[in-house]
Amino acid sequence: MRKDLADALTAASNAPGTALAHAALVIASIEYPRLDPEPYLAQLDGMGATAAKSIAVHVEATGDRSTLSCVRALNNYLFQEQGFVGNRERYEDPRNSCLNEVLDRRTGIPITLSLIYMEVARRAGLHINGINFPGHFLVRCPDVGKRAGGGLIIDPFHGGALLSERDCRVLLQKHVGSEIAFSKSLLAPATRKEVIVRMLLNLKRIYVHMRSFPQARNVTELLVALTPSALSELRDRGLLAYHLNDVTGALRDLQTYLKLSSMSEMDKEAREEHSQIWEHVKTLRRRVAALN
Repeated sequence: MRKDLADALTAASNAPGTALAHAALVIASIEYPRLDPEPYLAQLDGMGATAAKSIAVHVEATGDRSTLSCVRALNNYLFQEQGFVGNRERYEDPRNSCLNEVLDRRTGIPITLSLIYMEVARRAGLHINGINFPGHFLVRCPDVGKRAGGGLIIDPFHGGALLSERDCRVLLQKHVGSEIAFSKSLLAPATRKEVIVRMLLNLKRIYVHMRSFPQARNVTELLVALTPSALSELRDRGLLAYHLNDVTGALRDLQTYLKLSSMSEMDKEAREEHSQIWEHVKTLRRRVAALN
C-alpha cells in the first residue's frame, strides 16, 4: 500500500497546474484506505461554482469589484453559509488533516482549511496563494497588477480574518517565540510541494504523538518519496521500522542514514542522536546474527 500511495502522491504533485485537492485526498487515504476521491473533488467543484455566483452577486449589489470585496464575498460563503471553522477543541485529531473529513465535518486545522480556501477560490476564478508561515498556515490574495508581495493576507482558521504585517509578527511570536525572526520572506507564496510536505509533516507528528507507528511510517514513506534528499525522513522511516520490529527495513534505512550523514556538520545534540542510532544498528545486527 505504501508504494501505491507514494506513486499516487508523486503523480498528483507533478500534475499540471496548481491543484492540491487530489494530493490531499491521497494523504487522507492513509487513514481511510477505501476513500474514493471523486465525490470530494465533485463537491469542491460545486462549491467553487456556487462561490463564483456569490461573488458575482456581491459585486453587482455593491458595485465594488476590488480584491477586498471579492474576498469578503468568498469569506461569507465559506465561513457563514458553509460553516467552516477552525477546530480549536480537538486540534490534534488526525481527522483535521484529512480533506474528506474536513469537508464532511466543516472543521480542520490551518493548512486544511487554507487548502479548501485555495481550491474553492481557484474554481471561483479568484487567485489565492498559500503561505507556509511558521506555526500557522495562511493564504494571500495578491492584487493583480500591483507590486509583488502585495495583496491581502488571510487566516482561514479564524474565519478568513485579514491580517496586517503586525498581526503576522504577533502570530509568529505566539507560535514559535524567538526561535525565528520575522521577515517578509516568511510571507512568500508556497509551492504545491511545500504545501503537501507540510501536510505530511503535521500528520506524521500527530501519529507519532499518538504512537500510531504504522500510520506514521506510511506518512514518512510519502515524505521520502517527495523529498528523497531529506536525510531526516530516511532516519525517521528507519526508526519507525525499528519500533515496528521490521529489522530489515530498519537496518536498510538507518545504515544508509549513518553512511550519508556527516557528524562533522552536526551540533552536539545531533551527534548524540547519531550515536544513539549507531547503537540501534548494532542491536539490529546482533538480532540478525542470532537468527542465522
